[in-house]
Amino acid sequence: MAVDIVIPSVGESVASGVLARWVVADGASVARDDIVAELETDKVTLEVRAPEAGTLRHRAKQGDTVNVGAIVAVVEAGAAAPKAAPAPPESAPAAAGPKTSPAKASAAPVLTERSAPVSIPAGAGSAGGEPGHDADHEGNGQVRATPLARKLATEHDVDLAAIVGTGAGQRVREQDVLAFVQSRPRAAPPSPSAPATAPLPAAAPSAPRTGAARERMSPLRQRIAARLVEAQHTAAMLTTFNEVDMTAVMALRKQYKEDFEKRHAVGLGFMGFFVKAVVGALKAFPLVNASIVTDESGALAIERHPTHDIAVAVSTPKGLVVPVLRDCEALSFAGIESGIKALAARARDGKLTLDEMQGGTFTITNGGVFGSLMSTPILNPPQAAILGMHTIKNRAVEDPANPGHIALRPMMYLAVSYDHRLIDGAEAVQFLVRIKQAIEDPQRLLLEV
Repeated sequence: MAVDIVIPSVGESVASGVLARWVVADGASVARDDIVAELETDKVTLEVRAPEAGTLRHRAKQGDTVNVGAIVAVVEAGAAAPKAAPAPPESAPAAAGPKTSPAKASAAPVLTERSAPVSIPAGAGSAGGEPGHDADHEGNGQVRATPLARKLATEHDVDLAAIVGTGAGQRVREQDVLAFVQSRPRAAPPSPSAPATAPLPAAAPSAPRTGAARERMSPLRQRIAARLVEAQHTAAMLTTFNEVDMTAVMALRKQYKEDFEKRHAVGLGFMGFFVKAVVGALKAFPLVNASIVTDESGALAIERHPTHDIAVAVSTPKGLVVPVLRDCEALSFAGIESGIKALAARARDGKLTLDEMQGGTFTITNGGVFGSLMSTPILNPPQAAILGMHTIKNRAVEDPANPGHIALRPMMYLAVSYDHRLIDGAEAVQFLVRIKQAIEDPQRLLLEV
């Protein structure tokens, strides 16, 4: 008797993944719950385990794209060897398109979330559903899609039936349409002798340059690309800049750093100060903590969030991920520092869960750790704003304690990118000034003024 190993549902926003690696070779013996393969989705990487002991028979190749419910292997009943043999590395041809395995399953394997997404990615609704994307139009054989997805499909002349949806029940979302538009080949330009109205043939895939190597983008990197394009296409994004004097925070940190670490078993960094400052500014300007969503009728709506769930960008070997620190308004400095440290470690070890990647209301990214002097952070949809921190440099500025005189001070440029559809320029500027005031006078953080 053979038991199927299938790809089960791991979240309503995950519809498929890439079979990244076979851990156990075809024909090898496995024990129950042995890890046999790794599946990489656009959010997390999962370990696929054997549901029963026996002999493993592959039904999909390494590098194949497989849908939820697809059979990727079977386990033939029989005694398992003491240890499963590792699978030899495989590599799919770079020019070959992804393959999709059959979508029927009879038994689900045990999966363990092992590696990080999001992000981006990241901030794309909650585990229980995506706000503003519940309305679709289904009937008479129509494809299930959100109103915004249908609008974008009409604008870009896209057939929704050609798109695999990533929403609940494979519903097509606006992100799916944008990703499809970006991935389809562009038309070749007409020749000088051809009439202006002649149809343009689709361009053939280009051959790699001599000596160049190609590799398929990972689902995570594809997801990051789609999210960045989505932010550019759907938001009226602007950025406002300011600079902050870090003298007071650096002095306070230096004075209490050792005592803080002894008391709380975690280092005192700058992120605790900035998260606290951001929460205070979000309370003063609640629209910055809101999101623009699509309601049941397809119209734009403002969704206000009662909590301050701050997403913190973390660089990992697989790409940028943005895990979320929940309920920051209720956290102490030690709670913030511990939470960020734990999320960053889990991200780099590839152990973030889907829940840790979703539901952020505001994002902080720190390019300063890589030496960035100034940059324009890009929005993390559906959030309305993001704060960019940068490297600290000594610069000649007016001495605040001695007006009219120049002094060298540790200065940092700050940038807030925001969606102008929801946030006015004056509000964005005042929001950033509020953060600047809190950092330059950290006593405000304690007094919440």
